[in-house]
Amino acid sequence: MMKGIFTMTDFSRRKLRLPAGTLCLIAAFALAGCAKKEAPVADDASAPQVSGDEVAFAAGSPQLDSLTVETAQPRTVAVRHLTGRLYWNDDVTVRIFTPVAGRVSAVVADLGTPVSTGTPLGEIDSPDFGQALASARTAAGNLAAAEKAFTRSKELFAHGAAAQQDVESAEAADTAALAERDRAEAVLANYGGSDRATNEVYLLRSPLAGLVVDKNINPGQELRPDMMLGNVAQVFNPLFTVSDPTKLWLQVDVSEDDLPSLEIGQPVHISSKAFPGKDFTGTVEKIGDTMDPATRTVKVRGGVANPDKLLKAEMYVTVDVVQAADKLTAAGVEIPASAVFMMDNQYYLFVETAPGHFRRQPVKVGTEQDGGIPVFDGVSAGQKVVSEGALLLQAMVNPAD
Repeated sequence: MMKGIFTMTDFSRRKLRLPAGTLCLIAAFALAGCAKKEAPVADDASAPQVSGDEVAFAAGSPQLDSLTVETAQPRTVAVRHLTGRLYWNDDVTVRIFTPVAGRVSAVVADLGTPVSTGTPLGEIDSPDFGQALASARTAAGNLAAAEKAFTRSKELFAHGAAAQQDVESAEAADTAALAERDRAEAVLANYGGSDRATNEVYLLRSPLAGLVVDKNINPGQELRPDMMLGNVAQVFNPLFTVSDPTKLWLQVDVSEDDLPSLEIGQPVHISSKAFPGKDFTGTVEKIGDTMDPATRTVKVRGGVANPDKLLKAEMYVTVDVVQAADKLTAAGVEIPASAVFMMDNQYYLFVETAPGHFRRQPVKVGTEQDGGIPVFDGVSAGQKVVSEGALLLQAMVNPAD
């Protein structure tokens, strides 16, 4: 045996004596170890109790700090935060092209000019208009001559100085002259002129009262009536656009999921980045009958009141369609989207039935928007739902998931 190594044999041979205090300490540790092994495990009072779809926590359980509960609010908005486009109201808008060819000799109205029906907007030196004017004057002269000839032939026939055939020929000529006069005046009237004009300068007039909101005409510009029909840029640029800026139209593209919530007459709330904090109002006027196959959306048109003329055509705005008051019960509730989870193609959430008591509930939901989601079935307004920690509860109800 090597020196310095202590063995049990040496211990027994030498009959090593330990101090009494050391022996007592060893005995105490031994007894404590035996007591620890034999003591029964006490129940944890804070452990959650799971029964079917329900989870219950004891009062003061630290796990409750991981859960956030919010109250389901009545859904007052049918469609929230859609992007809409403003454009001119066609009921009070006219886009003016020229019906005659010619050269612009003067521009009378400028942008922002208020006009009434018949107000001249521009002057066009037009041979076409001059020809129509000449035709109308010629037809009027021919009619006057034909009427005199017809009257004279009737007088001669009454005195036996003319034959019946002469009277009939004069009557036919008078009828033809009258028809030609009416045709020539109709052409002239279609241009917006009359045979009382003294030159071939055509006055381009506004057919509606309003404000000149767009102008694409310059002095000396050559114009043709076929420019509004040909494949040229001017087809999209009328010479003048007259409208009422206090009445605009709004277009939004609504998904098929939101269509059941829409109906004509619903109020519309509109906001714009240009005017933060200011709310504009409108009304749903038309719901399209065709769905875009690419975007799966339907075009919805609304009318917008713009009394201060702050909103502009072609401006993009944010749109909320307010739920009709008599439809609020069927509109469901609005809750945070984080409260909902899916399992086996079914949406669920947890409802707080009592303090610390939660029940898993199947629900029918709509489209998530801005962190919120509408619930149409399964939750009532005023009920409390778990908005944070629903997956923790789900793990307790279905540990295998």
